[in-house]
Amino acid sequence: MRYSDAATATIAVRSDELFEHAAGVLDVTQIEAVHAMRVATRRLRSVLEFYEPCLDGDQLAPILDEVCELADVLGQRRDPDVELEALSGFAAAASEAERPGIERFIDRTGEQQQQANAELAQMLEKIESDDLRGRLAALIAPPPAPPVGVDPEQPDAPADNGAPAPSEGAVPPAKSGWLRRR
Repeated sequence: MRYSDAATATIAVRSDELFEHAAGVLDVTQIEAVHAMRVATRRLRSVLEFYEPCLDGDQLAPILDEVCELADVLGQRRDPDVELEALSGFAAAASEAERPGIERFIDRTGEQQQQANAELAQMLEKIESDDLRGRLAALIAPPPAPPVGVDPEQPDAPADNGAPAPSEGAVPPAKSGWLRRR
């Protein structure tokens, strides 16, 4: 398998995984949904960085920025989720005298969770309105093949000296930029 083909397949899988985990992520009672989506963003970011050499840098940079921003927002939401889970166990084991203080801490952490959830909701709206899914698909879509008889080195000029058009699957020289967009 060519490197660019592996990039296409891997990025497609990781993109799908990210969007599959978006369902239920705003439900504060389902904290594992946030964790799963956060893991998916890290995996997607990793493959985007790994396959960067064969991707269009102009398309990749804003996508990578948005995936990283989403990961940050998910992390801000995940922290109070984990803290609340630990505090609940701590409160259950605490004495009656200690519980009011722990419950106040739980209330403040719950407020942080709600604020982080509101920020996550805004981020999810942003990736929807920015069409992150579509931009990821476009990033890995194969470029259109040059018309028959057109030199891939100079797309606006016919091939020199009657040279044959590139055969299907042929890899043009890297300096054409074709490989980076593939």
